[in-house]
Amino acid sequence: MIDLKALRENPAAFKDSQKVRGEDPAIVDQLLAADDARREAISEFESLRAEQNTLSKAVGAAKGDEKNSLLENAKQLATAVKSADAKRAEAEETANKLALLIANLIDPAAPIGGEADFKVIEKVGTPRDFKAEGFEPKDHVEIGKIIKAIDTERGAKVAGARSYYLTGVGALLELALVNYAISLAVKAGFIPMIPPVLVKPAAMEGTGFLGQAAENVYHLKEDELYLVGTSEVPLAAYHMDEILEQLPIRYAGYSPCFRREAGSYGKDTRGIIRVHQFEKVEMFTFCKPEDAQAEHEKLLKWEKDFFDSLEIPYQVIDVASGDLGASAVRKFDIEAWIPTQQAYREVTSTSNCTQFQARRLNIRYKDEKATKPVATLNGTLVAVPRTIVAILENYQQKDGSVKVPKALIPFIGMDTLVCA
Repeated sequence: MIDLKALRENPAAFKDSQKVRGEDPAIVDQLLAADDARREAISEFESLRAEQNTLSKAVGAAKGDEKNSLLENAKQLATAVKSADAKRAEAEETANKLALLIANLIDPAAPIGGEADFKVIEKVGTPRDFKAEGFEPKDHVEIGKIIKAIDTERGAKVAGARSYYLTGVGALLELALVNYAISLAVKAGFIPMIPPVLVKPAAMEGTGFLGQAAENVYHLKEDELYLVGTSEVPLAAYHMDEILEQLPIRYAGYSPCFRREAGSYGKDTRGIIRVHQFEKVEMFTFCKPEDAQAEHEKLLKWEKDFFDSLEIPYQVIDVASGDLGASAVRKFDIEAWIPTQQAYREVTSTSNCTQFQARRLNIRYKDEKATKPVATLNGTLVAVPRTIVAILENYQQKDGSVKVPKALIPFIGMDTLVCA
């Protein structure tokens, strides 16, 4: 949730932010009007309550006809207080609903534009020259069949489109990636977590996933629960309605993730690049607001270290304003090189959400002067399917086998993936 005080002081900044995000700037004025109405209703209610308290004391001291007259006035005032309270509650509900429609105030350093307007920050590694090695690279689906690591046909038979099985060495590769990622996170000081993946509406709304991202969320209506698309949601909500004493707090959550992939019809229908269920290790940080920018750089560094150790070529991009999501003020993605697509594809992202999620989830800390919302940040250490795609395609050999990145050998117990 945005800072209402900041919005009152500089509504133009929030209107500009809404525009570059591709959101409706008119909501800013609607919220300001609703906020004025809310404050007026609160003032009216509190004034009548104060009058009621004063009258109650007078009734206690009065006698006879004077007391009867005061009791009649008290009865009328009670009706007015009840009406003012209802007006206050309605005004607060209206203002709160509008506040939830306004995205976080964007970082001025973020590139402006849509999905194609990102800025490349750096490129790391050199793509293999398969032609010089004397063969044409196969895509991850072909390789997955050769070494019996991926079965999309039976996945579709059992669970529908965009579903898959990881089998044999494919399953071992996932477990190796997860264990390796968790080991690195623990060494960096993160507390490992296996969170719930079914959450209440407050957790989903508090993290900003029931706005523009709602179409991709699985909702279990009968139970009024949601399947999470990232463990960012339960990790953020872990400290909901709490005051944190020591910051920063860092968690690394491992969980399955579920996404409907609405609006992606016809995109990445082959293989396991865009699927409905996948596993991920997610980093999540609670810190002081003044430390958020530096923490964002640290999360990106940990992501880069992970892919550096896998020795897969990648690029880092600064995500453009229209592709940030409601909570993030700035986001960096790592995109791994996929040889058969001759393109870089997203494998991780890290977002600075400043105090936006913490205001919604009521997560605070105390400084010398007051109790304030913390800042929250998230970063994917490994999203398993896409990382498997990158490994299979970049490490494939002419005979159809796949070399294992050196960093993963201790976790998988082999140096080459072949059909068992």
